[in-house]
Amino acid sequence: MKLVSWNVNGIRACVTKGFLDYFEEMNADVFCLQETKCQEGQIDLPLEGYFQYWNYAERKGYSGTAVFTKKEPLSVQFGVGEYFPENEGRVITLEFETFYLVTVYTPNSKRDLSRLEYRLEWEHQFRKYLQQLEEKKPVIACGDLNVAHQEIDLKNPKSNQKNSGFTIEERSEMTKLLAAGFVDSYRYFYPKDEGCYTWWSYMNKVRERNIGWRIDYFIVSEQLKDVLMDAHIHSEVMGSDHCPVVLDIDL
Repeated sequence: MKLVSWNVNGIRACVTKGFLDYFEEMNADVFCLQETKCQEGQIDLPLEGYFQYWNYAERKGYSGTAVFTKKEPLSVQFGVGEYFPENEGRVITLEFETFYLVTVYTPNSKRDLSRLEYRLEWEHQFRKYLQQLEEKKPVIACGDLNVAHQEIDLKNPKSNQKNSGFTIEERSEMTKLLAAGFVDSYRYFYPKDEGCYTWWSYMNKVRERNIGWRIDYFIVSEQLKDVLMDAHIHSEVMGSDHCPVVLDIDL
């Protein structure tokens, strides 16, 4: 199976920048989006052969997720159920015969860290949710997790240690998630590769100089690591301030 995840930073804008060409080229079994920034009825994507599931934020032009899948899932859930109220369109879970697929757009702590406390509680509840799913079937979780886990995962770790996305608290939450029985698929294959980023600021020539962060992931249940085939970062693909990430898995 080929799975793709991409924070498109506004699907309507991304479509004008080559999204459909990339989508067709990838021919993925499952294609996940984060930060769709649209409401129901604002876009009609002609994705022949795919079932489409959208989770819209109540606030217009904000957040939102989507999943496109060739195979119809057994069930679909929006949000994290009883654990956390869902009004920002951040999570979609698809249940298949042998695994759960979860796409997530993790809340940003904001530049002044005013949302850090909210973010940490959200992380706690999201981890509990994944663990609950895993009691039934293995889990593949993908999306913009809004954290660079280790110093190798961003260009300038020293100058960003107290900044949103690289605080000790946020990194510790990722460590707890992995310790709970999950694997960072990209680092599973490429533990020491540097300069592998998925997000770049829109500031002048930042992307050209590859001054970036790796904050988009495929996280999988430990029991799936033996069927992982490869993980990719398509940093050459434009259309958003993030680039797509890809997981090949033998399921």
